[in-house]
Amino acid sequence: MKKIHWIAGVLIAAILVPGLLFGKSKAQVAYPEGYQSWTRVKSMIILEGHVHFNAFGGFHHVYANDKALESLKNRKPFAKGSVLVFELFESIVENNAITEGPRQVIGVMEKDPNRFTGTKGWGFEDFKLADPNQRSVTNMRDQCFSCHESQKANDYVFSTYRK
Repeated sequence: MKKIHWIAGVLIAAILVPGLLFGKSKAQVAYPEGYQSWTRVKSMIILEGHVHFNAFGGFHHVYANDKALESLKNRKPFAKGSVLVFELFESIVENNAITEGPRQVIGVMEKDPNRFTGTKGWGFEDFKLADPNQRSVTNMRDQCFSCHESQKANDYVFSTYRK
């Protein structure tokens, strides 16, 4: 009888606490107001032929808030409150130059081990067209963290700080 109660308890907890088993979470990442005043740590253009072109093709910049910048500079695990922003623009190739076109998405990684337990402490969100109301991540583990797992040695972050 105790075993049945225990199993029922686990199932109820899994239903009531999304993310407990599969990385789904009701916790949301906040829209990063003022991120463009943060430190830009990387820029890149992903061209056709790149493995991630379909998802991330275009011109992008990565910004870090002060907490994230500290971790990047010291190559240490990210502290709670660290936020990284991935800003993606359409690339325009014209007159032998590549320039930023319209903004496509603002991707955000927020470190909070208490809220994002199913993804090693990281929360993820993509805001379409830089609109705080157009969220597109429905499953952080499957849509984001599954790729970031390859960067375990860097606390699941692709970007590094270059002096």
